[in-house]
Amino acid sequence: MSHDTVRDRLIVALDMPSVEEARQLVSKLDDTVSFYKVGLELLFAGGLDLARDLRRRGKRVFLDMKLLDIGNTVERAVANATELDITFLTVHGHDLKTLRAAVAGRASGKVKLLAVTVLTNLTEEDLRQQGSTLSPADLVLRRAELAHAAGFDGVIASGQEAARIRASTGPDFLIVTPGIRLTGSATDDQERVMTPEHAIAAGANHIVVGRPITQADDPKLAAETFIHHIREVIAKATAGASGPH
Repeated sequence: MSHDTVRDRLIVALDMPSVEEARQLVSKLDDTVSFYKVGLELLFAGGLDLARDLRRRGKRVFLDMKLLDIGNTVERAVANATELDITFLTVHGHDLKTLRAAVAGRASGKVKLLAVTVLTNLTEEDLRQQGSTLSPADLVLRRAELAHAAGFDGVIASGQEAARIRASTGPDFLIVTPGIRLTGSATDDQERVMTPEHAIAAGANHIVVGRPITQADDPKLAAETFIHHIREVIAKATAGASGPH
């Protein structure tokens, strides 16, 4: 298990149309949130500059590029990304060649590579349309095992698959889980969702939360609520581990 603080285990997804909106949200969240995801939507609107600014402010950054290309291109892209001093970078985990190219590009850089297994908005029917005969859970596990074999630091995966990944890859492999919702809240366009308690208990190291925080009436209170849920489940696990045997 990583040495991240409870607060570090919440990653807020800055999935919004402009850098200015993202900056306003970061300002509202203040010291409550220490870790942010910058994805494709913002990358085309000045997101790299935002990532650099977040690092200057002492925040951790997850650059969600979802790289997928021929090996040489992926290797060079990862090499360039290491210069940004980010914490996480994503690569699609479709094949071993791409994964190994990413590892080669990282070389001795500090960025942790995460393989995207199966997007959390995809169902079994969606995968059949792509030509896969595997269930989402089985395909996620296969790609997680490929990433582990290639030397990746972890994966992006639904909380519904976290326990199987943890059992297969061991305690040091990172599992970063999107599609997180509180009990009774809207799932939006997500299909394989899970509560923060269940995701962490199943083995997730970090949870990624977007709209339940970014679109909340009080984003700071919403973020504090998610951190509270993370803290509660960790406290219970710690108490259980130190209890009578």
